[in-house]
Amino acid sequence: MSIGRSLIPEYDHEMKVTRTVLERIPEDKLGWKPHEKSMTLGRLAGHIAELPRFPISMIQLDALDFAPKDGEPPRKPTIAESRKHVLQLFDEKVAEAREVIAGATDEHLAKVWTLSMAGNTIFSMPRAMAVRTMFLNHVVHHRGQLSVYLRLLDVPVPSIYGPSADEGKIG
Repeated sequence: MSIGRSLIPEYDHEMKVTRTVLERIPEDKLGWKPHEKSMTLGRLAGHIAELPRFPISMIQLDALDFAPKDGEPPRKPTIAESRKHVLQLFDEKVAEAREVIAGATDEHLAKVWTLSMAGNTIFSMPRAMAVRTMFLNHVVHHRGQLSVYLRLLDVPVPSIYGPSADEGKIG
């Protein structure tokens, strides 16, 4: 089994669970944030929804500069306009990324990919490692943040890796 194919079961599980958390975002609280330094709920949900673009770039490009010095301005971050908006973007990008990951050869996933900002390298690592650490782990990290936002807003938190205080079933 190829490395890309071996990532798919984990990918499918994490995307399914992430979608269940996104389904809970309260539309009337998109501007809310738990602390002045925190993202708003709408920005955090939008970020999670746009993250599946990341492995597409990791596999299709040799490098990505978030803010090229002499190029196009950085892409504007996604801010949720509604639950439907976030879920549509998430579902679209999840499907695209799944296809790209599953179709990548071992040789290609072993090649180094570089992430930079304004010409400064943030990291360089093999694509397979980047997909796992900077995409899958990144999604899990922000999904955890979003689950705390839900708790603070008294929105039932779905089961993630086991039963939640609100749901006794495993998600």
